[in-house]
Amino acid sequence: MKRMLLLGDEAIAQGALDAGLSGVYAYPGTPSTEITEYIQRSNTARERNVHSDWSANEKTAMEAALGMSYAGKRAMACMKHVGLNVAADGFVNAGITGANGGLIVLVADDPSMHSSQNEQDSRYYGKFALIPVIEPANQQETYEAAWYGFEMSEKYGTPVMVRVTTRLAHSRAGVELKEAIAENELTLPADKRQFVLLPSIARRNYQTLLGKQAAFEEESEKSPFNAYIEGEDTSLGIIACGIGYNYLMENYPDGCPNPIVKVGQYPAPRNMIKRLLDECDRVLILEEGAPFLEEQLRGLMDASFNISGRLDGTVPRAGELNPNIVAASLGKSIQVTEAKSDIVMPRPPELCTGCPHIDSYNALNVALAELEPGRVFSDIGCYTLGALEPFNAINSCVDMGASITMAKGAADAGLFPAVAVIGDSTFTHSGMTGLLDAIIEDSPITVMIVDNETTGMTGGQTSSARGKLEDICKGLGVPEDHIRVVEPLKKNHEDNVAMIKEELFHKGVSVIIERRECIQTAVLSKKLAKEAAKK
Repeated sequence: MKRMLLLGDEAIAQGALDAGLSGVYAYPGTPSTEITEYIQRSNTARERNVHSDWSANEKTAMEAALGMSYAGKRAMACMKHVGLNVAADGFVNAGITGANGGLIVLVADDPSMHSSQNEQDSRYYGKFALIPVIEPANQQETYEAAWYGFEMSEKYGTPVMVRVTTRLAHSRAGVELKEAIAENELTLPADKRQFVLLPSIARRNYQTLLGKQAAFEEESEKSPFNAYIEGEDTSLGIIACGIGYNYLMENYPDGCPNPIVKVGQYPAPRNMIKRLLDECDRVLILEEGAPFLEEQLRGLMDASFNISGRLDGTVPRAGELNPNIVAASLGKSIQVTEAKSDIVMPRPPELCTGCPHIDSYNALNVALAELEPGRVFSDIGCYTLGALEPFNAINSCVDMGASITMAKGAADAGLFPAVAVIGDSTFTHSGMTGLLDAIIEDSPITVMIVDNETTGMTGGQTSSARGKLEDICKGLGVPEDHIRVVEPLKKNHEDNVAMIKEELFHKGVSVIIERRECIQTAVLSKKLAKEAAKK
């Protein structure tokens, strides 16, 4: 068999391609971005014309993937955990519509919040939507999860969630590949009203979904991702979920003496867990993220058996697992040496030298200098670093698109002037509807779109806004004389400050587009141009 050295993200991408993927739909978000990028670089995907263009946001990605499934093809929607919040409407309802072609929703969670606003656990969403969830423990399982997920999706006519976490997504291991299979033929649903969620049909579909739950539980009992592993020392039983199983085995290179239930598919294997509870004096639960399974086992009150995990503090309540945390929870001495933190001095995050946002914030700070601070609402992107020294320029960062709507709400409360700072990609992701709200009421807010012509924070993916911002703002209804465009450069500083001051005190909606290409993509563009010229 062919072997490849792959990131967890790359393994799910390769697995999906080999399993007959026809389209991936995604919005870039760490730690899920590399999945779509891998498919975009794939010669196989290019030859087969597999769809891999970026979507405007996770909601549109989810719905487009559902549409491809409707047409009988295998599709995958990919996102980070907070992106699932954006996609939740389509995601939850997809459980009720069901699937036609295989449909995988890949969600990459970020425990410890390495690049996120929270560390929510997407397994709750899977349970809420009543669909199967696969949580691979390693890169090989991640590759195989694509095959298994598509097959299960088509077998039961249901979407399947695959959940990975940061360490698995961004670490490499050797993966054995299977023989690739062809894509599905175009085949529409037998029931042409299956996807019409009028109440009468939705109620019928919901009963069908409820009727599948027993089969989902039965599948978990025989799943290759779940296993009961014998152990002689029954004073402790261990339930290890996903990558938690890897951390456990790092502490027992010669084999664990305790019985283990390895959980990689949900609903969790009830009979395996019951056997563990019956045979062992107490049980330790190792799961990455929230105490999802622990809460279910504990129920409303502690049962007669002794359960340890995140809820009782045996495992820290917040943050990601690692081998040392697992060792401590087992009462073992630390097995893995911690990296020394004094070898390299920590460097706080900062905007790149030459970043256009630097000139935008410098101009904004000067324009606001005579006003009381605390009136700039920002968004998610590289420009969020404007909250730090030396700028101290922004006062909020909540979720994608919230800058404009928060500025509007503050203006409704009487704050004037109120400013929203939002990136070009974030604007088309989820800022446009907030701007429309402000336009409808002619709210007195100034929206500064810092347009670096890319999705910079996640590595320079194509921005849906490129070349379209002025037309979008005009189409939404911003008066043309209050759509201002400037190139943020030191030589334009005074003009930029003057323009911002003018729009700050306009008693209505105004949009300032600060446009200059991201310094990183500009350098790359010049490099590629030189290479092309040599050919």
